[in-house]
Amino acid sequence: MANAVEAVVVSGMRARATSFWTIAACTVALLPVCVSAEEGFDTEHIFGFTIGTDVGTVGEREFQSETTGRIGKGGTYRALAQEFEIEVVPLPNFRIEVGATATLHDITGVPDIDDRRQFNFQGASLDLRYRLLNREHAPFGLTIAAELHGDRIDETSGAKGRMYGTDFTLAIDRELIPNFAIGALNLIYQPEWARFEVAGVSEKSSTIGAAFAGLVRVRPNMLLGGELRYFRQYEGIGLGEFSGQALFVGPTAYFQLSERSRLTLSWSMQAWGRPAGSSANLDLVNFERHQARMVFGVNF
Repeated sequence: MANAVEAVVVSGMRARATSFWTIAACTVALLPVCVSAEEGFDTEHIFGFTIGTDVGTVGEREFQSETTGRIGKGGTYRALAQEFEIEVVPLPNFRIEVGATATLHDITGVPDIDDRRQFNFQGASLDLRYRLLNREHAPFGLTIAAELHGDRIDETSGAKGRMYGTDFTLAIDRELIPNFAIGALNLIYQPEWARFEVAGVSEKSSTIGAAFAGLVRVRPNMLLGGELRYFRQYEGIGLGEFSGQALFVGPTAYFQLSERSRLTLSWSMQAWGRPAGSSANLDLVNFERHQARMVFGVNF
């Protein structure tokens, strides 16, 4: 049964970007005509990899399914992460999210990574967000976020061990054209620590980055736009020796399926990158060639 599940998921991961956006087109065609947009934007979930500053209203509860695919590191490399999350808003401007993730790896012939094809429970996460400024009463929205995660499977190599890290994000967003265009900026710091079971070695790394996203409303229930993200990776959690850098660009689409449900589709391609000590035009040592994300959420 496990092999059958792996085969089905790996087959899905082999679909090209055109198939990904075929899903978006079909979704648009099937959207109920009765769905209408509220005034302004709720930026909590409309972006793909970037986060907005909205955190929901007190008492709000949501279930969310987040599927992230990462493809391409030389040889054959496909990694798929499926996370299920529950979000609650217990206090004004403060949101809590807990999640659990399962991962599938299909790796063959990638330098410095063992070949493997496996499906495993990866780990759990806790995401805390606090909104400092509300766009309705300030020139822009401002939120700080910290996502803590503990894993038993390395998300890149699929190797077993103990992995801990925190993603710190400072999120800023602003409505550029009222009820039509919205922009967001994220400043990111990600320290990571890992100890691998087989090799018995420990590794520390850190990543800093910036992301910009923009969306426009093309229909009352649909937003289209794109994201641009730049990352630099270092050895050590204190930004030690430089390891590499990458620039990702790609489109994003958001659909309000009903009053309580939503769907976000996003695809990013590494447009430029360079590992330390190399003249290559892409960094496939520290980053992937393609990253895709599909997020479905429902209020309950």
